[in-house]
Amino acid sequence: MSSAPGPYPAPVGKTARRLEWAFLPPNLRAFIERKCGSPVVEAISQTSGFTPGFASVLVCADGSRHFVKAASVKAQRLFADSYREEARKLAALPPGVPSPRLLWHLDDDWVALGIEYVDGRAPRRPWQPADLDSVLDALEIVADALTPPPAGLTLDTAEDDFLPLVAAWDHIKATRPDLPHLDEAAALAAGYAEVVGGETLVHTDIRDDNLLLDGDGVVWLCDWNWPIVGADWIDTLFTLIGPRGDGVEVQSVLASRRLTRDVPPESIDRVLALLVGYFLKSGDDPVPPTSPFMRDHQRWQGEVCWDWLCERRGWQ
Repeated sequence: MSSAPGPYPAPVGKTARRLEWAFLPPNLRAFIERKCGSPVVEAISQTSGFTPGFASVLVCADGSRHFVKAASVKAQRLFADSYREEARKLAALPPGVPSPRLLWHLDDDWVALGIEYVDGRAPRRPWQPADLDSVLDALEIVADALTPPPAGLTLDTAEDDFLPLVAAWDHIKATRPDLPHLDEAAALAAGYAEVVGGETLVHTDIRDDNLLLDGDGVVWLCDWNWPIVGADWIDTLFTLIGPRGDGVEVQSVLASRRLTRDVPPESIDRVLALLVGYFLKSGDDPVPPTSPFMRDHQRWQGEVCWDWLCERRGWQ
């Protein structure tokens, strides 16, 4: 593995192979059109992300636009479960969170979600400092609004949710035995539970393809599939992986942002080490046919986190 990652290896905005509107069952299309209140005349598939479920902006005959997700319980159970969880979380988010609202939800042979349409764009890649500042401002608003998490929303803790990631270092040791500082990095990852606890609902999946910037400069957080309860700085750290890989100087960002400036350096390093193991191990897994760029994406993120960790620790 090289010490420094190359450019982002996946085609930005074109990483998913999704179901198209014409291939949804006629009864499901009819149900969705009833919910939209007008016949669908155009379906614009959202080709970002790494899942094969249906996700399209539907343009209706009356000019309205709607964002709809759907997955078959029988044929796409994992993704149907994910959409079901997203509906549960979206319904619980308080008004102060800048997230598109859940408008309706179907849970039958198909799980389908009607979500508020937002006219916006993803952050540009390579990441630009202005977009990054807007996103990090939004994360501070979200952390305030979601500390503590919404009442009645049962979530895993960061300590429990991240536990399986520690074992990824066994794979790294077996496949990359010559990696410098291997044991030290694995030991950092193993101590993650001492630093990730908290009382904030953490999104855990803040990437450019899960964000929208509208014309008023408001950042909207999308895809609330797997949030957890943990430290309020975790999302900010996760968000910086892509910008770091794209060449943004993120150490000064960590030192200046409200959620990260007082976090002990060792805490950041423990989580980065945990992410190195997870991403590099995942990058070695078989490539799913419905997401041909997922492993490239994960491997690159692992290399970004490793390069970042080595720089922070002074490892050569």
